[in-house]
Amino acid sequence: MLRAQPAGRSLGHAFTFPRYRLGLPASTPIVPVFVNTYYPPNVPSAARCYEFGKALRRAVEDWETSARVAVIASGGLSHFVVDEDLDHAVLAAITARDGQALGSLERDQLRSGTSEILNWIVAAGALENLSATVLDYVPGYRTPAGTGAGMAFVRWD
Repeated sequence: MLRAQPAGRSLGHAFTFPRYRLGLPASTPIVPVFVNTYYPPNVPSAARCYEFGKALRRAVEDWETSARVAVIASGGLSHFVVDEDLDHAVLAAITARDGQALGSLERDQLRSGTSEILNWIVAAGALENLSATVLDYVPGYRTPAGTGAGMAFVRWD
């Protein structure tokens, strides 16, 4: 079992791309939190992801340091077939701090890559005491058949 990042190896793009886009130096510490959003049989429910986010916030609040902590969730919203209604419902629940709505999303709504919404739900739980603002939403259609991905940026203050 690995307990440290092997020398010369990088974390996956879900962790390193946000660091790059935010202009953070490579020396900025990252604590990667992996959520199995994709592979059965142990994909957590939306409700469990929200509760996990709240537990993550409590851990950060209880940490005895003056360090600043940023919570960054990466992943898209609907995938492969864009579902704008689902994407807007998730973003509305995030901005309304509606953990019940987020936690009530059913597994069949979060199939395939759309399951990355669970990462957003963890962040929403961790940041539920802050105000969320949707900065942008883009339904990225690739074909006339509706394939693509829903993409958004949200900031919590």
